[in-house]
Amino acid sequence: MRHIGTVVGTGVLLLVISACGSAQNASPGAGGGPELPTATAPSDPSSEAPPNVAPGEVPPDGKPVTKLDATALAPDHPRTVWTEKDGKTVGVVAQEGGCGKASASVLEQNASTVKIELLETTPLTKQMCTMDIRFPPLTVQLSEPLGERTVVLTSRQDQK
Repeated sequence: MRHIGTVVGTGVLLLVISACGSAQNASPGAGGGPELPTATAPSDPSSEAPPNVAPGEVPPDGKPVTKLDATALAPDHPRTVWTEKDGKTVGVVAQEGGCGKASASVLEQNASTVKIELLETTPLTKQMCTMDIRFPPLTVQLSEPLGERTVVLTSRQDQK
């Protein structure tokens, strides 16, 4: 009889430990752990492209750009560029990671080229960030339709 309390106590302890372990293995959002934030689209609607564009994929209403100079980009950087609507809207797939935020801007436009800079801005202060890479689609507006001009892509990183 003396040992029955020890056996019951051990059983309860094992039950509690196994319940805690299985809660850690549950999927997020199912009550088993913290929910992680999801990636959001750019907040500036003028630079927002269709949300379901994957790296290397042109939106259904887009026309792929064939005259492209992406030699300034890192080898693993996306090289997807398209035009939309009347050809004055150019879409690109950018790259961002962790706490970084991607943006695109037109640096120069002339009769033969359009130079677009892809910028990833990261926080100046140190903070915990996820270890993921995202490929947000972005758009820029040209003063004239792209036509037969070559799109030149550059990229850089900055802290803010």
